[in-house]
Amino acid sequence: MLQTEFSLTQVLDRPVSGRVFFEQIIRDNLDLGRPDRVGLIFDRRVTRRTPGRFRSRVITHGVIPSLHFDYKHSRIKQYHKEGRALRTETTTINNSRDFAIGKRLHNLSELRKVGFDANRRLLSVQQISHDAAIGEEAFQSIHQPTVVDGQRGSALRFGDARVLALLSALVMYCHLPRGFTNKDLRKHIAQLLGLPPGHFTQGKMTYDLRRLRLHGLIERIPKSHLYRTTRFGLRAALTITRAYNRLLQPALASAQAQAPPTPTHLRDAFEQVERAIERAWIRQDVAA
Repeated sequence: MLQTEFSLTQVLDRPVSGRVFFEQIIRDNLDLGRPDRVGLIFDRRVTRRTPGRFRSRVITHGVIPSLHFDYKHSRIKQYHKEGRALRTETTTINNSRDFAIGKRLHNLSELRKVGFDANRRLLSVQQISHDAAIGEEAFQSIHQPTVVDGQRGSALRFGDARVLALLSALVMYCHLPRGFTNKDLRKHIAQLLGLPPGHFTQGKMTYDLRRLRLHGLIERIPKSHLYRTTRFGLRAALTITRAYNRLLQPALASAQAQAPPTPTHLRDAFEQVERAIERAWIRQDVAA
């Protein structure tokens, strides 16, 4: 055997989430090619006298990145295959003696075990707290209508001014041990929406409290008219409001062509892309 290859392909039912997951893997695992870590993947002891290059590489072909780890004459490669699968392959074992295994064909089963074990160890090492599928489910559970015990709660749409005001108010009241009432929250919602006191009615607040409760962001304190923010509600409110205020708003401001030309890295990047597209069109016209 001069070269052997072994691979695991995990087909994903949510391809977009899979791409997000793989990009997170790349960011979190760039140090896996270090001798101490790649030795764990191949279950081999690596010392200063171990020959070969130990490295991690990210290679981009078009828009598809791939992650590579080297051990002696062997290499593991990972990539998002055809937009639908995470493929992990011990691409080449060019010298079976790197694993104290002979090159004759009757050793293939033993070498196969080495290859697949390395792939599975890599996937085990790459287990991370980020889970794109769970994140997508949580996002949709908030921003789509829900039905709980026959009760229907309307959606809490991302970017809606009233929803953002509700989530911001939840953060303000999250640490009150006694909870908060309809009146407490109504006063702050009016301020956040820029309304005069009393213009956000009790009926509107009751409707919004019901929405928040059915989506699991708040819970009612038993035998009272008080509510408190749930753990999930606090984390979701912080995530959504911070993403909108600190990421989305500034980014869209930079994207506006008619906005004042305040220098920002993002605006410079947009302009570079536009110039590159224009140059491509000009070249195409000349060629035609």
